[in-house]
Amino acid sequence: MKVAGLGFRMDVTLASLREALLAAGGADGLAAVATVSDKADAEALKQLARECGVPIRAVPADMLAGIDTPTQSKLVMEKFGAGSLAEAAALAAAGPRARLIATRVVSQDRTATAAIAEGDGA
Repeated sequence: MKVAGLGFRMDVTLASLREALLAAGGADGLAAVATVSDKADAEALKQLARECGVPIRAVPADMLAGIDTPTQSKLVMEKFGAGSLAEAAALAAAGPRARLIATRVVSQDRTATAAIAEGDGA
């Protein structure tokens, strides 16, 4: 099961989310997109999920804390306790033995990040 984790600013556009997802490897084979719970209702994210034909998995912020990620953002670490929101959300949503198959990439306007994990979804 492949899950794209997405981190973004609240003013993100569908185009920026799409760009980040494409840079991470695209939507082929995705089972879901995931982000932290308080961002799961963002309109651009809902549009992307509909476009890709996948559900949104909302990951509680406390589940992200402590997930080891290969890329690190000081701001994300201070806010969520993980180095990358996109990577941590992807790993959390893909299951306990998930592994990243695409590390965090950032949209050109720097409002969206995406990473892709693969796991058993359990």
